[in-house]
Amino acid sequence: MTAPALHPDLIKHLRALASGPRRLLGVVGPPGAGKSTLASLMVQAVGHRAQAVPMDGFHLAQAELERLGRASRKGAPDTFDAAGYASLLRRLREPVAGEVVYAPDFRREIEEPVAGALPVFPTTPLIVTEGNYLLLDDGPWQPVAGLLDEVWYLQVAPDLRLERLAQRHQRFGRSREEALAWIASTDEPNARRIEAVQHRAQRQIGWNEAQGLFF
Repeated sequence: MTAPALHPDLIKHLRALASGPRRLLGVVGPPGAGKSTLASLMVQAVGHRAQAVPMDGFHLAQAELERLGRASRKGAPDTFDAAGYASLLRRLREPVAGEVVYAPDFRREIEEPVAGALPVFPTTPLIVTEGNYLLLDDGPWQPVAGLLDEVWYLQVAPDLRLERLAQRHQRFGRSREEALAWIASTDEPNARRIEAVQHRAQRQIGWNEAQGLFF
């Protein structure tokens, strides 16, 4: 299998974004689209001038989801601390000299967020943040898109995306049947909400499976 890569035009644009003052770039798309892979490649393309800060660090803890009765919908918009995420973006937009901002991360091996896991240095000019709900225009998600300088929407073939999702769920302990049931009940309703606001993105990103290329 060809290792995934970025089209040269994307690399050129990323390097331009990373050549000036602090910029925040969002990557959004439905579950299984490949957002984390794309964000990682984007950061690699500009090296130390970029850092990834994922939205998934703002998952509510499992215990809190159970208290709220939302554990069976983990991954839905109301299972995140959206206001906390927006607050982090506000801090990242205006870096303070000498101040390190600590962001949370999400660890799939334990299915929990981990606070203070990602140090963001004030001298890093490009912050890449990826997640499902960057473009939602209601509730506590509404401010997020306006806090980002650009948002790129990642679109992939539905069959490929669904198979990736199934394999991911299976890697983390679900049977094939459980994975497909979770996708139908949780991931796909979320995907419809994400797709409904894709027109708000500044750029559409595609994926060429044969070439292993984001373009």
